[in-house]
Amino acid sequence: MPQIGLVSAVNLRVQGSSAYLWSSRPSSLGTESRDGCLQRNSLCFAGSESMGHKLKLRTPHATTRRLVKDLEPLKVVCIDYPRPELDNTVNYLEAAFLSSTFRASPRPTKPLEIVIAGAGLGGLSTAKYLADAGHKPILLEARDVLGGKVAAWKDDDGDWYETGLHIFFGAYPNIQNLFGELGINDRLQWKEHSMIFAMPSKPGEFSRFDFPEALPAPLNGVLAILKNNEMLTWPEKVKFAIGLLPAMLGGQSYVEAQDGISVKDWMRKQGVPDRVTDEVFIAMSKALNFINPDELSMQCILIALNRFLQEKHGSKMAFLDGNPPERLCMPIVEHIESKGGQVRLNSRIKKIELNEDGSVKCFILNDGSTIEGDAFVFATPVDIFKLLLPEDWKEIPYFQKLEKLVGVPVINVHIWFDRKLKNTYDHLLFSRSSLLSVYADMSVTCKEYYNPNQSMLELVFAPAEEWISRSDSEIIDATMKELATLFPDEISADQSKAKILKYHVVKTPRSVYKTVPGCEPCRPLQRSPIEGFYLAGDYTKQKYLASMEGAVLSGKLCAQAIVQDYELLVGRSQKKLAEASVV
Repeated sequence: MPQIGLVSAVNLRVQGSSAYLWSSRPSSLGTESRDGCLQRNSLCFAGSESMGHKLKLRTPHATTRRLVKDLEPLKVVCIDYPRPELDNTVNYLEAAFLSSTFRASPRPTKPLEIVIAGAGLGGLSTAKYLADAGHKPILLEARDVLGGKVAAWKDDDGDWYETGLHIFFGAYPNIQNLFGELGINDRLQWKEHSMIFAMPSKPGEFSRFDFPEALPAPLNGVLAILKNNEMLTWPEKVKFAIGLLPAMLGGQSYVEAQDGISVKDWMRKQGVPDRVTDEVFIAMSKALNFINPDELSMQCILIALNRFLQEKHGSKMAFLDGNPPERLCMPIVEHIESKGGQVRLNSRIKKIELNEDGSVKCFILNDGSTIEGDAFVFATPVDIFKLLLPEDWKEIPYFQKLEKLVGVPVINVHIWFDRKLKNTYDHLLFSRSSLLSVYADMSVTCKEYYNPNQSMLELVFAPAEEWISRSDSEIIDATMKELATLFPDEISADQSKAKILKYHVVKTPRSVYKTVPGCEPCRPLQRSPIEGFYLAGDYTKQKYLASMEGAVLSGKLCAQAIVQDYELLVGRSQKKLAEASVV
């Protein structure tokens, strides 16, 4: 273990231009100590910049001389910020109330056995909230890993590589509630409230949108935009603001009505200069849905802007402190199992077997076994469900509409370098390159992946339509050419500077559904027209579109529909038993 180790939180005591780190009990977040020193929950690299102050580590002897009673020196890693005040926001309280309805619902006299396909966040959420309501979910996962689109794997060196670069926003109320309900709020590493964009015209430089803590929404967002003079000119800002007025005044109904138009066409219709789209919304579109603004529905952008501008901490970001299967998914599984539910890996569904009336009889697995239940849920990606859709259901409009919902390909790249890269931040970075979407130095941003000597860049390669079938080496070569622009002093395409120690490329041919214009009417409600059959997943109808938040909310809405249908489902089961006894 190196001298600089891992810690979850420390107090930063700022004195003059230097900052020293101490552990105290109890700790104080964002308060002043008795000697007037600012204390802030923080993790940081020695010698790095924190809030404009140079961080120094004293020698053990010097530190010992300055110790006060109840204080002890701590080792340091990277800067973390206190959890923002989310619990009193309208959306958080709304999400909390929905969670409470499951715990407060009358205990069923006969708990339902609900078979759920897919242990991504949608399926895990469905099972978790059904278990809270007193039912017995049986969650089936085809692979040997939890998480679906947040899955991750450990290589032979013990390093993790993930399906995607996952960011947890303050504007994710159902996810924030879920972390709280599981008692794992401390597993989110909050970063400073900023959005940081690379400057392609100035290789190696970045432009920032810094949201002032002292101002409420939307003023903090407005000021962040106004203070940035590197990406947009004042006339462009004014035209963009005027163009956004209908969305700000029209509310949710206006936002939903923009589903039929692309980002690029909407901007032009509103008189917003193309340069605004090029400078800001190419990066934003690729970050939200892995496609460019000429394809993305404007509804997707407006939903994000609405959350970011209407909630003070909506655009504030956090990284999970480690790999998602263990740090997020396993606590959900443990919760489900503690309440009598089951989670089974390596349980791939081969067929949805139907009764004569068209309802689901059972799921048939690849090994030939069958799983029966009182209700059935498909919480897989829409493309997988369409492959298993029974022939008898294909003419039903509810299922026919799914044909327009198609997953978008995406590639996640991980590169371990032989040195610590300097031109990076403890944050998510928007690359603004033609091939890359967002990236982060995970050796800085994530506790479990921390390395003081070598950087590991995790990058989202998008749009990936033309690259998904290419070899890993071709993808890495193309990525290195892009990185040479982002790190001109440290990385070259031929590796004459920083050298690659190893890499992993994770290809997802069909990820989140492609949010193109005209998709919204095709998204299904969680309750299907087939009695006892339900859907969950970010593609189903909920207000957060294709995101982790959308997946978790879809699971809650699916569980809610099943709880509401309890009497119907119990009646179906009793009828089924009666018919079986007659036979």
